Amino acid sequence: MTEEAGRKPARVIVADDQTVVREGIVMLLGLLPGIEVVGAAGDGDEAVKLVAELAPDVVLMDLRMPRCDGVEATRRIRAEYPGTQVVVLTTYADDESLFPALRAGARGYLTKDADGDEIVRAVESVLSGAAGLSPSVQRRLLERLSEPEPLPAPAEAPDGLTARETEVLVLIAEGLSNQEIARRLHVSTATVKTHINNLFAKTGLKDRAQAVRYAYGKGLVRPPAG
Repeated sequence: MTEEAGRKPARVIVADDQTVVREGIVMLLGLLPGIEVVGAAGDGDEAVKLVAELAPDVVLMDLRMPRCDGVEATRRIRAEYPGTQVVVLTTYADDESLFPALRAGARGYLTKDADGDEIVRAVESVLSGAAGLSPSVQRRLLERLSEPEPLPAPAEAPDGLTARETEVLVLIAEGLSNQEIARRLHVSTATVKTHINNLFAKTGLKDRAQAVRYAYGKGLVRPPAG
């Protein structure tokens, strides 16, 4: 960010629950032109309080934090203090982190392998009204837009399953492995296992064979023709 005549540096708050990471980011930002770190928070609640007190231009927001995570903190900041922009700076670039953060109002999204130049560009972009997204996140958004629309879930998912759990169940019934489901949904295999455990608990299913029969029985999957 170049220092133009009379241009004030962007006032930034860093929110990250890991002390070493937070202090490292603050130290890095202190070396970057056009950025002034005015505060640091250890969780989402503290970030919202600091925004209320300091009215920064931008918050660099981690997502996985205790008490109040980055998505909820972003939602509150954008609703209550619209003059402050949020750039997510996180380890995670999976769909279940990316899209909720953007829906909550984040205008930028970087992963923690971003260098100083990328952070400066993201801050500069969101302050000018543009989006500050890393190249990998831009690619994922374009991929998501080019993907065919998924089949609509039933108006009322059986046994209280969420839309995502229903989607996982359908993919199980189609014969996909956990790894294949993870690739299809752009999430980790650990996330897939969590969804499977949850849907098994809700439906009383014991194994994948029962899950396939259940999906057909509920009309979530049509038998092959012929």
